[in-house]
Amino acid sequence: MSLLTYDEVGATETGALPRGYHHLRYRVAIGHDVLEAAADAVLTFRMHRAAGVRITASADRAAPGVDVVTGLGVWPLRLSAPCRVVWAIDEPGRAGFGYGTLPGHPERGEEAFEVTAGDDGTTWFSVTAFSLPASLLTWVAGPTVPPFQRAYAAWCGRALRRLVRRP
Repeated sequence: MSLLTYDEVGATETGALPRGYHHLRYRVAIGHDVLEAAADAVLTFRMHRAAGVRITASADRAAPGVDVVTGLGVWPLRLSAPCRVVWAIDEPGRAGFGYGTLPGHPERGEEAFEVTAGDDGTTWFSVTAFSLPASLLTWVAGPTVPPFQRAYAAWCGRALRRLVRRP
């Protein structure tokens, strides 16, 4: 994993986010008894695609070592962000993955997308991230980046809720 652009690999899985970075913790209920469908949508990158993100991945399902390039925006304003999945989990009650930034990503850090089942059957979606600017663009954007990241997490949550909605 030497190509990753940060040292704190896997911190989004433990939840112990490193100091010195911007932190994001976002959590929202997406439905009742929909964990299986939500897990599939997250682990196959369908949630990202449903949120309008262009995804190119070296595998169909998130697993450690899978390279992912996300694209946000419209050409010629599309921002490409290369990442590598550093952890993934798919077990009863919990599924998701975290990916870390590779050279060429406008940020430096890690982001995780996870779904969990509550005791009452509520399925929760969460995004956990830590990041710092890694390009002139994100450095200049400065204080607008964290609100954008939070809005992106909420947008993913809405897309996931639509995907798992039962007719």
